[in-house]
Amino acid sequence: MARVETTSSRPYHLVIFGASGFTGQFVVEEVARTISEGPKGNLKWAVAGRSKQKLEKVLEQAAGVLSKPELRSEVDIIVADVGEPDSLAAMCKQAVIVLNCVGPYRFYGEPVVKACVENGAHHIDISGEPQFLEGMQLNYNSEAAEKGVYIIGSCGFDSIPADMGVIYTRDQFKGTLTAVESFLTVSAGSDGGCIHDGTWQSAVYGFADGHKLQSLRRKFNHKPLPAVGSKLKRRGTLFFSNEIQQYTVPFMGSDPSVVKRSQRFLVEEHQATPVQYGAYAGIGGIGSVIKLMFAGMMFWFLVKFSFGRNLLIKHPEFFSFGLFSKAGPSRKQMEGSSFQFALYGEGYSEGQDPSQGKPNSKIRTLVQGPECGYVATPIAMVQAALTILNEPADLPKAGGVYTPGAAFAKTTLIDRLNKHGIQFSVI
Repeated sequence: MARVETTSSRPYHLVIFGASGFTGQFVVEEVARTISEGPKGNLKWAVAGRSKQKLEKVLEQAAGVLSKPELRSEVDIIVADVGEPDSLAAMCKQAVIVLNCVGPYRFYGEPVVKACVENGAHHIDISGEPQFLEGMQLNYNSEAAEKGVYIIGSCGFDSIPADMGVIYTRDQFKGTLTAVESFLTVSAGSDGGCIHDGTWQSAVYGFADGHKLQSLRRKFNHKPLPAVGSKLKRRGTLFFSNEIQQYTVPFMGSDPSVVKRSQRFLVEEHQATPVQYGAYAGIGGIGSVIKLMFAGMMFWFLVKFSFGRNLLIKHPEFFSFGLFSKAGPSRKQMEGSSFQFALYGEGYSEGQDPSQGKPNSKIRTLVQGPECGYVATPIAMVQAALTILNEPADLPKAGGVYTPGAAFAKTTLIDRLNKHGIQFSVI
């Protein structure tokens, strides 16, 4: 069972590392909103990062936004730097859980995971980078298990709606669920919307290193998961989806790899029936299709060369037609944005043998919530942490490197998210 008690030498339930970064500032605000949900109605927490001045400024900002002047004096500050392992070790020794907001994780993630494992702190990140996530599983799973440390990746918009959405759909299905397809749509208000360029950088480097991910996966020596029921057919690169009534492309994020890893865990540890999964994202009408094709061609060409990657990193707004920006979205843009994640499942009704004939039953579920990157992501991350603190007996028995679906399948995380505006429902 996960160790979740604070002690005199480990005084903080949560330490937010990278609290002064773009996403980190919103995680600070979300933790401040939810302190009454900690163990016995109390949450001891601190913020950490390279610059004491910037961390003070973030607490000042949160105090103003939330009308909580006590944040200025009651939240401790820890100075820690990814480039200084001793400072990371000192930070991790003081935390029950480190909420790691410092990305791109491919560059800055591993030293924090290493420090957490070596110093007994659980670790939650919001990475959408399969190479980092799977690399941490390969390199630290055994040691984390030995130390009783839980390293849980992709606990933001990547990939809690998808991973927990598949778990929810399975739990709501009367019978044996065998396949799910998800369709993401994002809505912006009258002020529009954009994504901070940290996510853009992760995408640029992720696509450039695609070949390394394949060689990493071979090291696991995994056998293919058995396909139960009809084999889920991959859809085209671009198609009109009747499900969401708009043009649609395969979802390029970490969701498919995270869901697959969860399904493998549930098959191997709980002898569950594996659920096949396909992920898609709506892009809108024909105008959006033309824009995407043009941007996609430039991206695919430039990402192959170092000079091209430098151009992409330097000018995210230009190459993404304004979708990504160095400034990130304004609070007004965030307030007007939302997401819908529709999941279409099929399987065999109760009493039907999944090894005989085609699936004979369907289900539709919906995960919906506020703006993806900086409202939904902090909510998901903080609720994942609170679930560890409040429900350690319902996590997997041993420590290790886990996906959200593997770690939280038997917890009340979905109920917690429902109460905080990320809602799961059967349609």
